[in-house]
Amino acid sequence: MPCTLILIISDFIGGNLWEIKKEKIDFQLSLTSTIPKPALSSLKHPTSEIEKPMKPTLILLFFLLSSSLFAQESWTTITPKNEATPRHENSFVECEGKLYSLGGRGERPVEEYDPKTNTWTKLADAPMEIHHFQAISYQGEIWVVGALTGKYPHETPIPNALIFNPKTKTWRDGPKLPENRLRGSAGVFVRNNKIYLVCGIQDGHFDGFVRWFDELDPKTGTWKSLPSAPRARDHVSAALVGDRLYLAGGRTSYAKIGKVLELTNNEIDYFDFKTNTWTTIEAEIPTPRAGNSNLGIGPYLVILNGESQAQTPAHAEVEVLDTRTHTWSKLPNLNQGRHGTGAAFLDGKIWVQAGSANRGGGPEISIMEVLEWKK
Repeated sequence: MPCTLILIISDFIGGNLWEIKKEKIDFQLSLTSTIPKPALSSLKHPTSEIEKPMKPTLILLFFLLSSSLFAQESWTTITPKNEATPRHENSFVECEGKLYSLGGRGERPVEEYDPKTNTWTKLADAPMEIHHFQAISYQGEIWVVGALTGKYPHETPIPNALIFNPKTKTWRDGPKLPENRLRGSAGVFVRNNKIYLVCGIQDGHFDGFVRWFDELDPKTGTWKSLPSAPRARDHVSAALVGDRLYLAGGRTSYAKIGKVLELTNNEIDYFDFKTNTWTTIEAEIPTPRAGNSNLGIGPYLVILNGESQAQTPAHAEVEVLDTRTHTWSKLPNLNQGRHGTGAAFLDGKIWVQAGSANRGGGPEISIMEVLEWKK
């Protein structure tokens, strides 16, 4: 029987448990077969220059009857039949089997991507300049809650939700945000027909980052305040994993003291809806960044995109937290680093589009990439 032996070598680096090497060995299995000797005798620690067999902290052996589950391939850059509008500080979201790019600096249109036809279609102009937001899909419509408008560094929060209907190609105003809790650049997600808004900033990039956590009932337009997060974050993306909200990445933008990019959040916090409490886990984010995109897929938190003071190009690293064990693994880097956009999960694949290729405000891109999810 043809089989594949996969060795996953993990070690503790910087206080985090990392999956630091995989090795695949194909062989024929029979009643008299043994594990191939090269798999056990010649494996060396990936971080060691000493030529001797490694003795890793942990070796996990998996026998798979199909090599197709070995690892993700690299990201595929999509070449659509027609180009989308370059943009950044926008959002990118899935809604009923199609992907939508909307908002961004300046008044950028709503564009729809159909994966079946590989085409972009402009659906509508924006009702105003909308940026720094995490759009969500709710009952066949796209909701924009907790967005900013205006120019750097004193961008202002949009005081109400904006709702786009892809079928009618129209915008309408949604519920107003509480006047004493207005902010933008916040994390937004949906759970059990309620919309949640967490953290954000009141005065663009200048000052006023907050820890607030609020629940909106879309049917009644009423808001409810929930326990505040352990720390303030803006340029943050929220992700629901199981029945927990996870916050990873983000920063406290503080142009008032000359620190816009520097104050990134290393900690990872989650809110457990069963206990109504916040927890900070021991494992910190491996690549500190803000303006990143987070996805909850099964028990995994996927972190991609982002910007930081550490480098001029936007981040291409894709890191995955197993929320059952709070251990990290890596997926292939994006072909094009980016920040200030969103990510979507559709048809078993991770999709990402648009954003800024460098930290700050450009160059704006429209490039879209996709990766098949094989965890």
